[in-house]
Amino acid sequence: MHYYQPDVETKPRGDMVKLQNERLIRQVKHVWESVPYYRGLMEKKGVTPENIGSVEDLYKLPFLTKDDLREAYPYGLLGVPIEDAVRIQSTSGTTGKRVVAFYTQHDVDLWEDCCARAIAAVGGTKQDVVQVAYGYGLFTGGPGMDGGSHKLGCLTLPMSSGFTDRQLQFMCDLDATILCCTPSYAEFLAETIEESGLRGRIKLKAGIFGAETWSNEMRARLEDKLGIKAYDIYGLTEITGPGVSFECSEQTGMHVNEDHFIAETIDPMTGDSLQEGEKGELVFTCITKQAFPLLRYRTRDICVLSREACSCGRTLVKMSKLMGRSDDMLIIKGVNVFPSQIEAVLIEYGLSANYQLVVDRVGHSDTLEVRVELTPDMFTDTVRGIEGRERELRERIKNALGIAVKVTLVAPKTMTRSEGKAVRVIDKRKM
Repeated sequence: MHYYQPDVETKPRGDMVKLQNERLIRQVKHVWESVPYYRGLMEKKGVTPENIGSVEDLYKLPFLTKDDLREAYPYGLLGVPIEDAVRIQSTSGTTGKRVVAFYTQHDVDLWEDCCARAIAAVGGTKQDVVQVAYGYGLFTGGPGMDGGSHKLGCLTLPMSSGFTDRQLQFMCDLDATILCCTPSYAEFLAETIEESGLRGRIKLKAGIFGAETWSNEMRARLEDKLGIKAYDIYGLTEITGPGVSFECSEQTGMHVNEDHFIAETIDPMTGDSLQEGEKGELVFTCITKQAFPLLRYRTRDICVLSREACSCGRTLVKMSKLMGRSDDMLIIKGVNVFPSQIEAVLIEYGLSANYQLVVDRVGHSDTLEVRVELTPDMFTDTVRGIEGRERELRERIKNALGIAVKVTLVAPKTMTRSEGKAVRVIDKRKM
């Protein structure tokens, strides 16, 4: 059994590199011997385990992509005998064939350690009550944060997502202090708390929000509405789930658990490695996972890596808040557009984060419509009117993006609330 060990997070850089080198060499050999699919990719590139002597040799290894995971579905990337695997988690499959990730008990233990670090980083201790409102089942959010909470000895409320009335009842009756869910569901909970007059009964001090890209403007709104500090957490099913990286008290980026994952950034077009501080696509190599040991997995997430000293004392490299995804990036009239850019404008204007972007093509020209709810105050403001506000927002978004958009403001609470991952983009060009 593995237990949460905070001393790893403050290792001197040289000690961490030595640990990573040892684990990388061992992992490459394990993959070569146990995963024929990846061994085939290595052979095509003329690489053998003998060519990998340190982290400096990572660039020699071939990439893995989600297409590879789909092609190898279900057992093609399994790194242990099936009888040694104790669990699977899976993606939703909304963009294609499901991705299935396998875990040994060792993998589960280490995953829960990583999630425990995330909870501890926001001030969590065994005195806390952790309400886990991520989905359970095949989705990694619920099981991961549940296990991490147990590792710290917290009282854990395994709520899953949805059933909002029950969420609020337990939150109030059991004095939950840390909330774990998607940021869009946290926004929904905050709205319901305000409407129900329960703000005075809420004891929350922190929220750990992930599974969606969210802006610092949305962070400020959630902190104000819920009276908490809101922290980002990152993970993906293919690698392990939440806990790959997490924010600390400084809230200036997420520390990567480098004893388990080697992070690098690449140019998403060429695949060339980038220097720390350069914006690029995030790539992860798992150096401790046994059952699903992915090497150089392209996440498609865009961020910046930094080793600037952190006031929390952790020496783990930080990744910035996600700046979008290379595969979710919208190209409108030749301009690269990320939903987070528009969200920042909407929230700065005082609007809800409940919005949708509708992309279409009229003739040979792309169009972008931004649909967003008015707040109750704005809805009853007859001085500026809806048309006036739509005109103001069109100008602000045009200044931010450099392209003209259509803005549609709708009445409060007329757009569907999300209890899981919010659907932000409807691209009719692909339909």
